[in-house]
Amino acid sequence: MKLYFVFLLIAVLPIPLYARSMVLLLPFDDLSDAVSAPDDDDGSYSDSDEFHGSEPDYDTIVDPGSWSDILESPACVNGTSIINNEDNKDYDRVYCEGMRKMLEAGSGGGYRVMEEAVSEIEAAAAAGNPHAQSVIGFWYNMGMTREMSQAKAFLYHSFAADGGNLQSKMALAYTYYRQEMHDKAVNLYAELAEVAVNSFPILKDSLIETIRIHDGPEENKEALRKSKGEEDEDFQILEYQARKGDAEAMYQVGIFYYFGLRGVRSDHAKALRWFLKAVQKGEPRSMELLGEIYTSGVGFYKNYTKALEWLTLASERKLYSAYNGMGYLYVKGYGVEKNYTKAKEYFEKAADKKEPGGFYNLGVIYLKGLGVKRDLKIARRYILAAVKAGQPKAFYQLAKMLHSGVGMKKNLPTAIKLYKIVAECGPWTSLSRWAIESYLKGDVSMSFLLYSRMAEMGYEVAQSNAAWILDKYGEHVMCMGESGMCTDAERHQRVHSLWWQASEQGNEQAALLIGDAYYYGRGTERDYVRAAEAYMQAKSQLNAQAIFNLGYMHEHGLGVPFDLHLAKRYYDQALEVEPAAKLPVTLALASLWMRKNYANGFMISMIDGLPEVFPKVEAWVKDVIMEEGNATILTLFVCLLAILFLRERQRRHAAAGDMALPPQPLR
Repeated sequence: MKLYFVFLLIAVLPIPLYARSMVLLLPFDDLSDAVSAPDDDDGSYSDSDEFHGSEPDYDTIVDPGSWSDILESPACVNGTSIINNEDNKDYDRVYCEGMRKMLEAGSGGGYRVMEEAVSEIEAAAAAGNPHAQSVIGFWYNMGMTREMSQAKAFLYHSFAADGGNLQSKMALAYTYYRQEMHDKAVNLYAELAEVAVNSFPILKDSLIETIRIHDGPEENKEALRKSKGEEDEDFQILEYQARKGDAEAMYQVGIFYYFGLRGVRSDHAKALRWFLKAVQKGEPRSMELLGEIYTSGVGFYKNYTKALEWLTLASERKLYSAYNGMGYLYVKGYGVEKNYTKAKEYFEKAADKKEPGGFYNLGVIYLKGLGVKRDLKIARRYILAAVKAGQPKAFYQLAKMLHSGVGMKKNLPTAIKLYKIVAECGPWTSLSRWAIESYLKGDVSMSFLLYSRMAEMGYEVAQSNAAWILDKYGEHVMCMGESGMCTDAERHQRVHSLWWQASEQGNEQAALLIGDAYYYGRGTERDYVRAAEAYMQAKSQLNAQAIFNLGYMHEHGLGVPFDLHLAKRYYDQALEVEPAAKLPVTLALASLWMRKNYANGFMISMIDGLPEVFPKVEAWVKDVIMEEGNATILTLFVCLLAILFLRERQRRHAAAGDMALPPQPLR
């Protein structure tokens, strides 16, 4: 029902309503009872290693079957993570060739190329290749080259997951999550979150970028501009400043290359060079990063002695997060004798300066009883403090506590949400970089394909991006349906499905669009009841347009009870949420006044029947004023004019009555 509301705002009051940014929020209300849990357990944490020391590696090693491997190097050669099975190399190669052709088809190569890809991938799947089985599960889920079937998608993803494909495990975990099958969802997400945490940098937090390519109905030009990598003007200016000797710029450029941020390709060698230049000018954060590099050996060789030296120098320059790295080396005994007491002292120095990593590390110290008496109350306090500060590993640790009931009351739904947040920072997230890069190059078809794969794995941003691309670019997107290119019905259905999934995960703009789809019957049957449910979901996030639409539906009794008082309440609330909505709310309230005072009058009947009586007027309103909708805006203007006329007539009658009164005698 994009109704008269948002389009009138855009036309008259140029303040558009956009979807708010999605942020990671811990549902602390869900934990209100959890902290009262008994502070004892069966010792299940005693042998676990909460100081994750796994060395981060390339996503194709951590994530078997990663599509990024083929995107990075299209040639199917021995030694890649795709072709590494000595017993089945031939079918590994067949799968790899099929994937290469599928990506070529997805990039506009045509349906014939896709048919060749299908033949090869099906052959590899029949031979037991789990990554090929994962792709077929994706096809069934999306309705690509075959009928859409959630049951068959689940079956193939199950086979692939049993074979070690982590992207299929993500898809299965998300399926269980949507169906509220908590026992199965929590175990899968726990496994995936552990893989994600082990892929994080050892001493630093992982930096994951999620780019929403649209801002409401419009392209998010600012976010896209900042994702152009080395071609971005801001990055070029920053690099120029770095070359001129600016230590801060050197560090920033190094960070972009180390983590692969803002569209810059990850290049650890370049990052190392910039960090080495920055430390020569005394830049402490670069010293800390050198400590990370020497500890993990990523992009360089391991040298724990040098790592400690750089971390010590950084701490001496009041970079308090460096204390966490120093404490870590003492916990693990890397380059120094293992010493939990000394490690705790360093963690306390970091925590005293409100450093999130310090809170997390102290929480682990007390959780495991390393050099201290085990105390779950203290552990819980520190871990919650780290979570509130947004420390990713703390999210994982809190999820484990809620999952196991150690130190917290067992709460599987909240544990699942936390595990999901961490799992979505795993190595499979690398697909998002390729998706945004394809979009910036104008290859919307490839971008749509990659976002669709991530959407299946439960990424809300990917669901939203894929839906927006297909909705905006329509036939220009290489959308493959059951037998050939997508029909209009298949395209609308796919857009509807993606928006629906995004709305389930709290995307208010998606919920609004789902409401519109049900209200107008786009991609689904018209259903006012479900439209109202979708608008209620968007209303819960204070979306002014959804609130206004609910007022309209109550005013007309569409899918909800006819209730003029409730309609007025919704109109007033829409104005409270978005003051720029004053004009459409005023018109709507005028309509309510007429309906209340002249409910059975000729004017109301004429207004309600206006779209049917004057279809040409409705088409004109749709094409000229609103882009989509009915003749409501015209109706409201008629309402306003009618109200002004009626009130003026009442005023004149009252004035005439006063003049007709006979003179009263004086007393």
